[in-house]
Amino acid sequence: MTILLPGVLRADAGGASRLAGEPGELRAVLDALGREFPLLERRVRDEQGAIRRYVNVYVNGEPAGLETPVPDGAEVQVLPSVAGG
Repeated sequence: MTILLPGVLRADAGGASRLAGEPGELRAVLDALGREFPLLERRVRDEQGAIRRYVNVYVNGEPAGLETPVPDGAEVQVLPSVAGG
């Protein structure tokens, strides 16, 4: 399973654009990611562990919630919303 990060989040993940993870429920994937990269955790989830309003998470290109299964070989994309004006 691979986690893909955009440029704006890479600094909080040691500069990595791709991270390896273990398959399971998305909540568990993000828990493991947060243990390894606490700064990234704060950018992706709030204090209650919910995905922040301005962050979109996709599993294999489909919108995902914390209960979404993440199978072996899946790609998880974490994308902060972009505002324009």
